[in-house]
Amino acid sequence: MAEAETTGSSARPHRKRSPVGASPGTLIADPSARQSALNLTLISPDDCKFVDDASLDDVAAACRKWPLIWLDCVGLANISLIEEIGKIFGLHPLALEDAVNTGQRSKADFFDDHAYFVLSMIDDAKTARYEQISFFFGDNFVVTFQEREGDPFEPVRRRIRVSNPSRLRHRKADYLAYALIDAVVDSYFPIVDATGDTVDRIEDELLASPKKHQIGQLHGLRRATNLLKRTLWPLRDALTALVRSDAAFISAETKVYFNDTLDHAVRLIETVESQREMMIGLIEMHLSLAQSRTNEIIGVLTIISAIFIPLTFLAGIWGMNFDPSASPWNMPELLSYYGYPIALGFMALVALMMVLFFRWKKWL
Repeated sequence: MAEAETTGSSARPHRKRSPVGASPGTLIADPSARQSALNLTLISPDDCKFVDDASLDDVAAACRKWPLIWLDCVGLANISLIEEIGKIFGLHPLALEDAVNTGQRSKADFFDDHAYFVLSMIDDAKTARYEQISFFFGDNFVVTFQEREGDPFEPVRRRIRVSNPSRLRHRKADYLAYALIDAVVDSYFPIVDATGDTVDRIEDELLASPKKHQIGQLHGLRRATNLLKRTLWPLRDALTALVRSDAAFISAETKVYFNDTLDHAVRLIETVESQREMMIGLIEMHLSLAQSRTNEIIGVLTIISAIFIPLTFLAGIWGMNFDPSASPWNMPELLSYYGYPIALGFMALVALMMVLFFRWKKWL
């Protein structure tokens, strides 16, 4: 959505559900899911390490040596791998089921020693493609599940690489989870800003010269904005749950940062709602301008027709070729020497008088 016209994409997230009657916590892979790959980030106050294509043995070993671990699982096809991750970190099976069944509504669930947070992110700005990303975090770990490659986390990774002092190096998993969630929320701002710029441009074009293609652009933008609004509203509630949580692994200081992310989400919602109302207004204005233009055209054609009605009447009368030699009542004007120019002059005078009358009545 670098160009906001692409916000008109009709792609919508669809939830994949477990089969009817399946046992709670059953993990079933989507046939279209990507193969799973593990990226491991190991963090301590004095050092950090990044391991791509990590194995479960790497994860288990890191849990014993490093004070803070971020495991990023990209792709949800390997169910056995995801189950093993759940066992290593003690993740609740119902939350794991929600992580695998994509298309979840944004929410925050709390368990004894960890929390589950899920939201949607736009992983392709050009096509506005949504994907679900799930966060599990406890006292010393963060586990994220993504549907495919591509995320807004690179600034967070750079901050982890930065030498001391670094909050991400010295604080616990709740602050790392905040930084990752905040990155996803902030990734919406360029999309929303691009949409606003496009709406402003369409408004200027619409006021200058209404075109048929503008109404299609506005409907596409409104459809995409409605989808974005449905995505952001539950996110606000989920972030509110994090701010108000009494979980021991979420510190009071981190809640202040989560509250800042909540403010960002509220601002996004307000901006999207404002843009949506503006789009509706522009659609109505486009229809009004088109109707006004149609009325102007009909008015001009009506005036032209009104002018030619008496002229047609006169031409019809003088066109009745009755022989004046047969009777004094039969069209003596036909023998007039200057009959033709007099008739044309009289008709021109009638047309001029009608035009002046229409201007006096302000119909022209």
